[in-house]
Amino acid sequence: MTRSFKLTYLTISGAVALAAAPVAGVSQTCTAPQAHRVDQVDSYHGTPVADPYRWLEDVDSRETRKWIEQENCVTFAYLEQIPEREKIERRLTELWNYERYGAPFKEGGRYFYFKNDGLQNQSVLYTQESLTAEPRILLDPNKLSTDGTKAISTLAVSRDGKYMVYGIASAGSDWQEFFVRDVATGTDLSDHLEWIKFSGASWTHDGEGFFYSRYPEPTGAELRSVNRNQKLYYHRLGTNQSSDVLIYERPGQPEWGMNAGVSEDGRYAIIFLSQGTDTRNRVYYMDLKNPAAPDLSAPVTPLLDGFDASYSVIDNDGPVFFVNTNLDAPRYRLVAIDTRRPERTNWKLVIPESDDVLQSIQVVNGQFVARYMHDAHSVIRIFNRDGSQARTLELPAVGTVAGITGHRGDTEMFYTFTSFLYPTTVFRYDFTAQKADVFKSPRVDFDPSDYVTKQVFYRSKDGTRIPMFITHRKGIKLDGSNPTYLYAYGGFNISLTPRFSTSNIVWLEMGGVYAQPNLRGGGEYGEEWHRAGMFEKKQNVFDDFIAAAEYLIREGYTSTPKLAIGGASNGGLLVGATLTQRPDLMGAALPAVGVMDMLRFHKFTIGWAWVSEYGSADSASQFDYLRAYSPLHNIRPGTEYPATMVTTADHDDRVVPGHSFKFAAALQAAQSGDAPILIRVETDAGHGAGKPTSKIIAEQADRWAFLYKNLGMGRPSS
Repeated sequence: MTRSFKLTYLTISGAVALAAAPVAGVSQTCTAPQAHRVDQVDSYHGTPVADPYRWLEDVDSRETRKWIEQENCVTFAYLEQIPEREKIERRLTELWNYERYGAPFKEGGRYFYFKNDGLQNQSVLYTQESLTAEPRILLDPNKLSTDGTKAISTLAVSRDGKYMVYGIASAGSDWQEFFVRDVATGTDLSDHLEWIKFSGASWTHDGEGFFYSRYPEPTGAELRSVNRNQKLYYHRLGTNQSSDVLIYERPGQPEWGMNAGVSEDGRYAIIFLSQGTDTRNRVYYMDLKNPAAPDLSAPVTPLLDGFDASYSVIDNDGPVFFVNTNLDAPRYRLVAIDTRRPERTNWKLVIPESDDVLQSIQVVNGQFVARYMHDAHSVIRIFNRDGSQARTLELPAVGTVAGITGHRGDTEMFYTFTSFLYPTTVFRYDFTAQKADVFKSPRVDFDPSDYVTKQVFYRSKDGTRIPMFITHRKGIKLDGSNPTYLYAYGGFNISLTPRFSTSNIVWLEMGGVYAQPNLRGGGEYGEEWHRAGMFEKKQNVFDDFIAAAEYLIREGYTSTPKLAIGGASNGGLLVGATLTQRPDLMGAALPAVGVMDMLRFHKFTIGWAWVSEYGSADSASQFDYLRAYSPLHNIRPGTEYPATMVTTADHDDRVVPGHSFKFAAALQAAQSGDAPILIRVETDAGHGAGKPTSKIIAEQADRWAFLYKNLGMGRPSS
């Protein structure tokens, strides 16, 4: 539907109400809804807490749907009257239209890779017999729906390259359905598996089936019901899901998650057990004995059962497992554990902990390929089997390496490299020649030499030194006049490293500055950095973000009227908390799919899993600090809040949209200033993964148009 409105403006209680003249194809009136309040009060350990917008948690109710329609009507009407929006969307579309490749991987002598021609809603899976052979489309998810809302969520190819299992997620949901395709013919088998979430697939080496995990079929609304009791199964090709072999379950531990991976030699099924999003985990294993005829009745044997650290089994020499762990090493180390003598006193150190974070290790060409993080950017070091360092790969710039692929017996590996001004490029590394060459390089319609990225360090409230990347056009004046977008995350051990973004390039072309700080709560400096932003220390994250804004203002990059803050998911919580704590600090805010109700987040879908990061209001001691920063509960009536556009999606079953609905309604009611408080609700979309390109471009055009208007871009600062 074309969004076209002729508008007059009325300010009602700080929210923007828009009266629209009749236009074909749209409603004749567009009035900001006044979300009604209900008498809902909960008692938390003797403390009464009102929740007047509880009814907005039910996304499917008639009154909630009406509220969404009215809010979207107001929001899209507001955005459509910004003249620059059309130009922004056109430039985003132009810039997005370039070929993008994923790193190839090889199974059974065949290469597989993803490619997007430019504006395809979903990337397409290709295969070819050799690097010089003609590629063939193996799976095009764009043909699975008319609007591009079905996406590939999981992919696993059997070791002989004969079959592949793939997962499909619809409308952005975390729920997946698994199918199996014959690689040679490109046709699907009869296999169809349901109620899968947060699971990969791993084939046994006989190619007869694979391990996967699933939840029980939900008894309530599938997009809101709590997900517990995940179980590990084995599916044999050609059988019904009801016949799948139950490999492992823990009925007494409903919050334990479990996934399995088959070892490189096919001898072991290694089972990883986790609780919520806690980085600590357990490791069990099954000795399948014969890879050509695996024993699925083999017992599940605990190997690392203390739930005391993070463990990742990356390879094995027979019964000796190589494990990357942060036990007694917050920045990780590689140890060898003999499963016949697994006591810690028998562990052998292979690669010791260093000053940099050892993010991941893969074995290619019989060597350890180690991806480190140094001050939030990648370093690749290659080690021999005895732990001695062979070499360090030379990278094109300060940036991020991802997607490393290769098997133990291969003499080549592929990886991608990207940075803020370096489009994602695929490299092929030849171990024999010890040389990396560009394999696939994109052509993007912009000149990176016009811009510059620098890394600065600033002090947070408690004196902690925080890194931040700043990217902008060369030669800008540090006079406080530059519109600046400050984006961060700060949680769950997730690191924000330099990455190319076409939407951010458009922002730079608009004259904007892009700033990305690495807050505590992330993994940029290991587990200690992560834990410094968890539980009762979560306020450190907000203080780090506020200090980043103050640095940008103090150094002349921007000023309060020209500063916007943004973040998604846990980053949406970050924006919500910063907005409510320091509404005087910024000119605009863009919280996306945020966790805004810190007292009830654990009551929906997988929200309970975040208790291991945040804590829970069910605990008297944790309730106090959660309420102290919960964005929803710290909105103050009569406050002048900056221009804010909340974004969410009706199929988000990770951070359910009720968070954003309640936050937006409360913020609109509390607003005492003239700045708009809007909410944009995407339909047939979820938390972000698998979102079609068309929806991404439209949403980003709306974000930049909102900032263009509310940061006074295109006119001199006052």
